[in-house]
Amino acid sequence: MDRQELVEKYNEQFSGAGPETVLRHFLGEFAGRIALSSSLSLEDQVLTDMVCRIDPATRIFTLDTGRLFPEAYHLIDRTNDRYRIRIEVYFPDSALVQEMVREEGVNLFYDSVKKRRRCCHVRKIEPLQRAFRGLDVWICGLRREQSVTRSDMRLVEFDRANGLIKLNPLIDWSEEEVREYIRRNAVPYNRMHDKGYPSIGCQPCTRAIEEGEDVRAGRWWWESPEHKECGLHKRG
Repeated sequence: MDRQELVEKYNEQFSGAGPETVLRHFLGEFAGRIALSSSLSLEDQVLTDMVCRIDPATRIFTLDTGRLFPEAYHLIDRTNDRYRIRIEVYFPDSALVQEMVREEGVNLFYDSVKKRRRCCHVRKIEPLQRAFRGLDVWICGLRREQSVTRSDMRLVEFDRANGLIKLNPLIDWSEEEVREYIRRNAVPYNRMHDKGYPSIGCQPCTRAIEEGEDVRAGRWWWESPEHKECGLHKRG
């Protein structure tokens, strides 16, 4: 059975299953070859809580782009303390950052989509590829209702770009379900979410949103909605 056939089998097998059921199966079947890639979002904090309840030895990693809000670093410490874990932090290659800044400037991302994607590649994609070494499955906190670019995503997908199975346990959850889980289980989260920041990335590329705006309107707000992905979740 090839990877795509396996993905179809999993989607059929776990249709309607809750995220804890899905996680329990995959953490068991792929033990030692599966990890949670956390952006420290509300969704990823929910998954961190679930993963630590099922198997606290599971790898959890995050990316430090060098342009994060101070609150992100506080959250890493609070999460580590709460669950008695050590989130792995991956940094961009300093030589690649230096080359990019020398050629394009410090805030190149405001100039064009092409330059912004270069910045995202250097600060996110390259370190992510290093974090993927030795994995067969990566767990993500994606939800369909987050944006137009994610509306057709599935519970289990095959990430052809990285050769990995991609697991989205919260794909069908609403934002209210996410927040209710956090309240009910006292999950640590970034307090910026209470101040109009539903989606938080790098500091220069994130703003608070206005009432009625899309939840990802504050990410790369100078770009059109169909461009608002950094490349981590590129499909095809």
